[in-house]
Amino acid sequence: MPADPSAAASLTVSRSRRLLAEWMPLVATLLLLLAARDTLANHYQVPSGSMQPTLVPGDRVAVDMRAYGARLPFTEIRLTEGTAPAPGDVVVFDSPLDGTRLIKRLVAVEGQTVAVRDGRLWVEGRRSDVDRDPAEAVQAVERIGPREVRLDLADGGGPDLQTLRIPDGMALVLGDHRGASFDGRGFGLVPLDAFYGRAIAVYHRSGEGFVWKRL
Repeated sequence: MPADPSAAASLTVSRSRRLLAEWMPLVATLLLLLAARDTLANHYQVPSGSMQPTLVPGDRVAVDMRAYGARLPFTEIRLTEGTAPAPGDVVVFDSPLDGTRLIKRLVAVEGQTVAVRDGRLWVEGRRSDVDRDPAEAVQAVERIGPREVRLDLADGGGPDLQTLRIPDGMALVLGDHRGASFDGRGFGLVPLDAFYGRAIAVYHRSGEGFVWKRL
């Protein structure tokens, strides 16, 4: 006898429902993980030496995505305010030029007057060096906000930045490896609300394995 079309259709629907029931938990879990990664915490793999010696190529960095305000997953809508980005923070953001995800040091925010000369940061007319020795050193230490930041000047200081006052809502970012970093001296100031999150620690470094080095 010919197959019953209604029975075949019912069997197909039953199989589809069973597959949906089996796959839905996995899909939901993946969506939750992606949402958490987009909203709560993420990681970043350092592609270059522009942040040496703080970060070296290949470092895997934990990023707090809530630091500057949690966002609605997969959108730019902020759900919470968070704290304001502050000088000294290591921040993750998209390049204003081509959208490439970058990691740099936030060195000045709205209202501050800054300059960069021979790779050294000047804020409010004063050099930020911790060591006031006028002799040029390959590695110098600057106080940026509450942090003492070690610089790499082995490749020189990179381009200078003439004195400017940071406009409202904007910030200046630099690499710690001043002579080998394409940063705010090249692509300009970055909006404060463009920072996705704050890098908090290196959790894996080539040759050392899993570590936890606070930034």
